[in-house]
Amino acid sequence: MRRTSVTSTSLSKIHRENPLEVVEHLATSQLWDFERASDDALNVVVQGKWANYRILFAWMNDTEALHLACSFELEDPARSNAEIEHLIPMINSQLWVGHFEFWPTERLVLFRHTLVLSGGAHPSHRQCEVLLSAALDACERYYSAFEFVVSSGVAAREALEVAMFETAGEA
Repeated sequence: MRRTSVTSTSLSKIHRENPLEVVEHLATSQLWDFERASDDALNVVVQGKWANYRILFAWMNDTEALHLACSFELEDPARSNAEIEHLIPMINSQLWVGHFEFWPTERLVLFRHTLVLSGGAHPSHRQCEVLLSAALDACERYYSAFEFVVSSGVAAREALEVAMFETAGEA
């Protein structure tokens, strides 16, 4: 471990390790497909229960933040755009971290979350795991609500209620 004495005036002069290296190591250890799009962007594909999730990790040096955008595509959502737009804030009000967005032109639902690393902090492997886990858990949990709106044409509130219904026990 490298130790350096740092004053606030010399902080900006220190070369900082790229946090995407931690994420790249995580993707490698999980045997996920990934591509380093640039020094500041890493794309990962994770197969979930409902869909393949495309995850973009972006290092934003100016704000010292590691941003995650996890997306999945909806099949022909055009007729359901208004209900999806109603569904998004209902879901977001239930989340503790991150939020969903809908990009109708691209037919994408995105879950976005950011890990702030101000003051020269470097993310741990565990922090990156938790960031990724929050995204995947949210996408897996709410995917069926989005699909229900699109495939069945039901109202957002009904789709969310059906998606949140949990069975107890086994038949």
